[in-house]
Amino acid sequence: MKAKTKLWFTEDGRTVMGAGRAELLKTIDEEKSLRKACQKLGISYKHAWMMLKKMNEALDEPAVITIRGGKDQGTFLTDLGRKLLAEYDANKKLINDAVEDETSWENVGFKLSARNKLPGKVLNVEKSGLVSKITIELEPSVMTSVVTEEAVEKLDVKPGDRIYAVIKSTEVMVAKAVGGKEPVGGKEPSSPGLQKSDISD
Repeated sequence: MKAKTKLWFTEDGRTVMGAGRAELLKTIDEEKSLRKACQKLGISYKHAWMMLKKMNEALDEPAVITIRGGKDQGTFLTDLGRKLLAEYDANKKLINDAVEDETSWENVGFKLSARNKLPGKVLNVEKSGLVSKITIELEPSVMTSVVTEEAVEKLDVKPGDRIYAVIKSTEVMVAKAVGGKEPVGGKEPSSPGLQKSDISD
């Protein structure tokens, strides 16, 4: 069995970017044309246009603009579009590195600090077979983490719980405070204080 992850960005409950939209933005940036990007990706112009429309509607400003007429005509990423794409790629790499590193979870006795501990609130827990999807509010963002069903039961994670996304280099874990108290920095946590987490899209 091999772990796989997905990543997406949301804004006010609406999807801003997932793998499909990220790939479309990359190709538009390369081709400087929506039509050429569609041909390269093998998708219809209408489908791509709707993807961009929904993405722009979820944002305060457009991620992609189209210039018609003249020598500079074409479809281009805005500064926001480039920033979103860069953040998506960086987060995707972080997640993939964590999932593929078979040894990074052998020792969880590292020191916690404000820099690697992100407090959050569980919005939803969706169980599906051997895994569960946990939606975590990390203001101003929302993270979706896919963990094993065993981990959810061991930590007794449920909506409304205050938990922590713990990050060290490429390692990402979920920590749940015991008795309402946050994990104490500088001490090796005892089970089930920390549990490996595979973040998804």
